[in-house]
Amino acid sequence: MDLFTALQVSSLETFIKLLIAASLSLVIGLERELKRKPVGLKTSVVISTFSCLLTIISIESAYIAEGSQHENVNITMDPLRLAAQIVSGIGFLGAGVILKRGNDSISGLTTAAMIWGAGGIGIAVAAGFYIEAAVSVLIILFGIELIPPLLFKFGPKRLRMAEANLKITVSGNASIRSVVNQLKAEGLIIESMNITHDDHEDSFDKHEVIIRVTYLQNKEIIDLYQEISELEEVKNLAIELIN
Repeated sequence: MDLFTALQVSSLETFIKLLIAASLSLVIGLERELKRKPVGLKTSVVISTFSCLLTIISIESAYIAEGSQHENVNITMDPLRLAAQIVSGIGFLGAGVILKRGNDSISGLTTAAMIWGAGGIGIAVAAGFYIEAAVSVLIILFGIELIPPLLFKFGPKRLRMAEANLKITVSGNASIRSVVNQLKAEGLIIESMNITHDDHEDSFDKHEVIIRVTYLQNKEIIDLYQEISELEEVKNLAIELIN
């Protein structure tokens, strides 16, 4: 490829595409940054910009190969073959931010999807779908920032429920059932329960009860802690709110 051909490929339109891809990815990165998620501004910009660059290279290389064919050589290239591999490669980055906690809850799925989306923005812009890429960003922000609060406020009761893990220490077998009944009376829904008996000599027949509960989000976690800790049977209490 001579210098003139290189300048044709590296046109003003190419640089504009890179800038548009980086600018749109900043919106996604900022949303993740404000929520203190693993993938923020820098990661989103890098993914989207390089996805755009690789797609441009893929498309332009196909056109160059087609234009430089000789009489006895027939070169056929898929303009988006490299772009297709970008989608697969980004999957490894997304897998790195998905975490499984000890309570079997999974977090990071939205962030992983955002990584995949940032790559998609870069590919779309490189292929010339500017409006579609911009509208997609707006739809994503609308779906993440506006719809969930509305559903939590006006949607079905199940969508307005928060989830928490309770680690309660009680004394005596009878206290376990009493605590469970009082939790239900407070409006908590018990999803799962694990009971462990402390058999040390100085434990005085203590039992550790780990309970996953759901409750209406109009109740603050501090209020929940105070209500449970005031129960007579509860000796120790730890609460973990599951996002």
